[in-house]
Amino acid sequence: MGSFSKKIAPSIIAQLEAAHKARTDNDSSLDFRHLENAHVLGQASTYWHTLVHLKMLAWSVRNRVLREFFGQIFRIIGAATKTAFGLIPEGNTGGANISPFKSLPIAAEFSEIIQSAKK
Repeated sequence: MGSFSKKIAPSIIAQLEAAHKARTDNDSSLDFRHLENAHVLGQASTYWHTLVHLKMLAWSVRNRVLREFFGQIFRIIGAATKTAFGLIPEGNTGGANISPFKSLPIAAEFSEIIQSAKK
């Protein structure tokens, strides 16, 4: 695991834990929102990027959302093969409701965390 991956890990893990709590509270929307946050934070790391998409795939299965399921299959392949080359649309939240090629603004809070982890 690279330096960025290690430095960003605590922030991603916090989002994944929040997603898990939302899941145990039966709040699937909040669960997915935390997965999206984890995606934004970790998409510059092949490891975290791919892991978050796998978790989004699991979310789609649990919630029986077919569009999300197929969208995540496509995104997992992209995350695993393109991230190391920097071929990622920054700020993209990772869900099937957004084009996998569209960049989005990054919230200031997350931008600071990402920039700090890249130092």
